[in-house]
Order: sequence, then C-alpha cells, then structure tokens
Amino acid sequence: MLLQTITQKVIDIAKTAGAFIREERKTFTQDKIEFKGLNDMVSFVDKTAEKIIVEELSKLLPEAGFITEEKTINKTGERYNWIIDPLDGTTNFIHGLPVYSVSIALQEYDELVVGVVYEINLNECFYAWKDSPAFLNGEQIKVSSSPSINNSLLATGFPYYDFSKQSAYIALFTELMKSCHGLRRLGSAAVDLAYTACGRFDGYYEYNLNPWDVAAGILIVRQAGGDVVNFNGGQEILNSRELLATNGKITEEMLETIKKQI
Repeated sequence: MLLQTITQKVIDIAKTAGAFIREERKTFTQDKIEFKGLNDMVSFVDKTAEKIIVEELSKLLPEAGFITEEKTINKTGERYNWIIDPLDGTTNFIHGLPVYSVSIALQEYDELVVGVVYEINLNECFYAWKDSPAFLNGEQIKVSSSPSINNSLLATGFPYYDFSKQSAYIALFTELMKSCHGLRRLGSAAVDLAYTACGRFDGYYEYNLNPWDVAAGILIVRQAGGDVVNFNGGQEILNSRELLATNGKITEEMLETIKKQI
C-alpha cells in the first residue's frame, strides 16, 4: 500500500478518535481522573481513544506492532510499528483548556514514514509521509523564514515529574526570554511541533519527552523543511527524551544557547 494512501486512512482514524474525545469533553468531570504517577494523569477517554485507534490501524496494516502511551496492546512488529498518543495534552483536556491532539506515526524499521497530528479543537490536521511535502487540511505548509532567535517566537514544555534539570532549564528559559519575541507553553508537544512545521512557531524545545509525544511531529517538521535534533545536535531523538525543532535557520544559535545552560 502506498504511504500516501496509508496517510489518508490514518487521517480518518485520527479524526474518528478526535470526534470521540470532543464529545466526551462535553460531560467530562475531574472525578474521572486516574494517576499513573506524579502529575501524570489519564482517564477512560485516553484509553478508549487508544483502543479505537489501535483497532482501526490493525485492520489497515495487520503485521504492524504498536508503541502506545496507554499500553492497551502489547505487540511488536518486525518491520512496521505504529507510535501513538491518543490524547496529547491530557492535562489540558481535563481542565477544559482547548489545546490537545491525536498523534499517530508509522515507523518502518528505524525510519519514520508517516506522521499525522490532529488538533481537535480547531479541527486542524497536520500530516506528511516519507518524501512528501507537509500539509495542513490539504494545503502545503512550510516552516518560517525567521533568521535568528531575536526574530522568533519559541515554544517549550515543562517536565511534570523528572525535575533533575529544573535549575538549568529555568536558566535557559530566562536567557531565551530576554532574546526572542516570546516563549509559549501550550501543553501538547505534538501541537508544538505541528505549529513549528507551519511557521506559527520558529522553534520548539523540550526534554523528558516520550516517543509517542513527538514521533508524528518530527516527520511533519522535517517534511516542512525544518530541523529536528537532540540537544547535542544529533539525529537520535525518539529515545533521547530531548528535542529541538526549528525552521532550520536558528538551529545552530539555539543549540549554542541550550549547550550553555544544559
């Protein structure tokens, strides 16, 4: 099956899960929250959305395995694996803050070949596949052309349970705050990456990330013309738990700033 065809079917699956999440938000109350760890919240909405996605993806590519946040399935594929966050931005969802998304990527061996991020509240679907442009709701997108940090709007995220780099991270935040147009913290890594891909953000950095938070967004940013690296400038990202995504023009300046503090 062609990757473009697979991507279109994944878009439909992401939107089906998104419709379920959107409907559940209307009656969701905080007594339905469960805790997986310190400040690590989940609900039946996350788990059910993941089951919906897994069931449909299993029909689409029966031989593929899964790497999922809620671990509703235990299956590893030899060649293909889906990397899924059924509700990226759970804390936002729980509190009624309208920034959360469905993130689905397909990995062939070690290479990301399909990425779909569906931001539910604005009904915006960002996607790309290997060797394709990146798209938002059918229109091609590209990263911004901002040439330096002082021309840039940046995004970041804050760890909610591993605070080992907290002091260094705050120092980095302070330095960037003084030199860029502004820093934003939306609460969904997948959305941060999608917004970098379409030029709303010029760069995004964060640590303590999981593969399902970022896999789809990594491919979308790259296919939109941007860079995605770890804090050392390397290409190993999914398991490094740290990420810098930029428009490609501010990468070296961002890396220099990061390395001074972290």
